[in-house]
Amino acid sequence: MKIAGVIGLTLAVALGAAEAQEKETAVSPAIENGAKVRLEYTLKDDGGKVLDSNKGRDPLTYTQGQKQIIPGLEQALNGMRAGDEKTVTVKPVDAYGEVNPNAVTEVPKEMLPPDALKVGTELVAQSQGGDRQIVRIKEVREKTVVIDLNHPLAGKTLFFDVKVLGVESPKK
Repeated sequence: MKIAGVIGLTLAVALGAAEAQEKETAVSPAIENGAKVRLEYTLKDDGGKVLDSNKGRDPLTYTQGQKQIIPGLEQALNGMRAGDEKTVTVKPVDAYGEVNPNAVTEVPKEMLPPDALKVGTELVAQSQGGDRQIVRIKEVREKTVVIDLNHPLAGKTLFFDVKVLGVESPKK
């Protein structure tokens, strides 16, 4: 009788644990395509310098699979649940791409505000189609300015410390 009682108790505990795990899974869905995700992150460069962080501020909210964040980070988050934390390394090819040496152009000085004519100044350029992009002044010449159209993080390996704050399952 004692052995049967222990087996029964062990079985009840195991069943209770399985039910609890099922409930936890139901309460905390995994990140999948179409899921709305709330995320806390800190972005660092390869030297450990913090480039950006939203800790203590509003979470980053995005929809998984909609290309709203860089591909390497989105892929690494797949399957995580609320409360999960991870450090993610993203190579340039899965982030902002490699530096494109052809993405440098020369424009007349008159096209830019006079107070922006300094190497390193970042400006927002707008294409004819309305797309906006950050450009940096690379060189100031006598009559022209050389601007770099590469993303500021192009060619860099990025390091993210992420914490999933919430996941809403996709609407089906």
